[in-house]
Amino acid sequence: MQNLPIVISVFPFLVFLFLLFIKKTTLIKASLVTLFLYTTLAVFYWHIIGISLYASFGKGVFVAIDILLIIFGAIFFLEILKDLKIIKNISHYLSSISKDYRIQVILIAWFFECFLEGTAGFGTPVAIAVPLLIGLGLPPIRALVVGLLGNSIPGIFGAAGTPIKVGFSTLNVSLVPQYAALLNIVGIIVPVFMLWIITSGRDNRKKEFLEALPFAIWSGFLFVVFSLLSLKLFGQEFPSILGSLMGIIVVILSIKLGIFVPKNELTLNENTENIKTMSAFKSFLPYIILVISLILGKIILGKIGFPIGIGFKHTFNLFNPGIIFIFVTMIVIIFWQSKKEIIIKSFKLSFLGAIYPFLVIASMLSMVEIMKNSGNNLSGLPSAINIIAKAIESNLLPFFAPFAGAFGALLTGSVTASNVMFGTLFNTTALSVGFNQSIILALLVVGAGIGNMIALADILTAEAVVGQKNAERKILKGVLVPCLICLLIVGVIGIIILR
Repeated sequence: MQNLPIVISVFPFLVFLFLLFIKKTTLIKASLVTLFLYTTLAVFYWHIIGISLYASFGKGVFVAIDILLIIFGAIFFLEILKDLKIIKNISHYLSSISKDYRIQVILIAWFFECFLEGTAGFGTPVAIAVPLLIGLGLPPIRALVVGLLGNSIPGIFGAAGTPIKVGFSTLNVSLVPQYAALLNIVGIIVPVFMLWIITSGRDNRKKEFLEALPFAIWSGFLFVVFSLLSLKLFGQEFPSILGSLMGIIVVILSIKLGIFVPKNELTLNENTENIKTMSAFKSFLPYIILVISLILGKIILGKIGFPIGIGFKHTFNLFNPGIIFIFVTMIVIIFWQSKKEIIIKSFKLSFLGAIYPFLVIASMLSMVEIMKNSGNNLSGLPSAINIIAKAIESNLLPFFAPFAGAFGALLTGSVTASNVMFGTLFNTTALSVGFNQSIILALLVVGAGIGNMIALADILTAEAVVGQKNAERKILKGVLVPCLICLLIVGVIGIIILR
């Protein structure tokens, strides 16, 4: 009976995994069933106070509305760009840097995604990069997997340092960024995983992989080193932004000098030279405008919000990447003179494509809120999250911390939300066990960044953008092994540091 609260707390998640991977049901069905189970348990086992249950559903839906806007904006932006053949033109001009598909993929899925994660976050990098990867000739599922891999390590300092600043806002985090940047060394192998995936199924896979392996390691090394340097010089807002910018400058120089580049130049899309319909400047201009708008939007609107109080508190932030997507799309429509019927069609596709992810995300976030608020009850039991955290209170806490962070990112789709969910609990547990709290929190946030690879919200966003449906199992299968390897490495490093 002593372990009953633990069993009950994790039971809905076991059901979720069973439905998704064994019964092979859709993510929306698995999410709704899990939400129903947690709601039932909250009412009949925890005896949760009614207002707390109401607040849990309200908060989950309101946060999902924010994400709905992002998904809608990203799809709308990309539908217009695809119709104007801008994506195909960008794929063409990438060959001016290198015609080798392995180099092109790493430039987009690693450096470009790291930059976008540093400036915006919210799943924006995957939504932008995956269509470009498909334009290079990658199959959609493989492009989705590679795009999700790139949306991992930079998330630790994503959205101008938001995960640590906001996620640990009530805690002492003065040394957390430094420890997190050092643990970020695991990022060196992420481009290697990308290379392994994109060469899979090729006739000469081993040769193609080994030829480009030095370039992949070099790319990972550059981002990690420049991220650490940026943190030392400018603070936690800039590692992902400047780390990617400085890294891509050096890597392009090394490409031009022939350093670490594959001996044989291989392409996936043999006809890229025949699809040029506009200048390079005009092709990249929508992305230039988008990146500038995201940066300015973050600076100008980042701290402006509209708070509401209807039995629970929520703030709709005026800075939402979805709004920026829509704004930039309107500029593109005017500048490129997109046809009215295409605009209407793109608008409808965007709305329909965003509904399914919205329902899944609203279900999962509501469940997370119920877990957090289940402590407000008439039974006297701790909350579900407290029960789970108590169960891992041991000398293996440094090993468990990155896995907990990844679990939080899996559910919420956000490094920041994962930190909010587990930060206080792991900080308190570290204090009671006698571990350095800053290192434990750093392990937690790095794990959450790695967990972004398997974040359900990001998977759904990326699927919607490229028109894939019910491909979650295939995508998770592709990213799960790299995710677990990175988490194991970070967990072992944590045990070594704190032994």
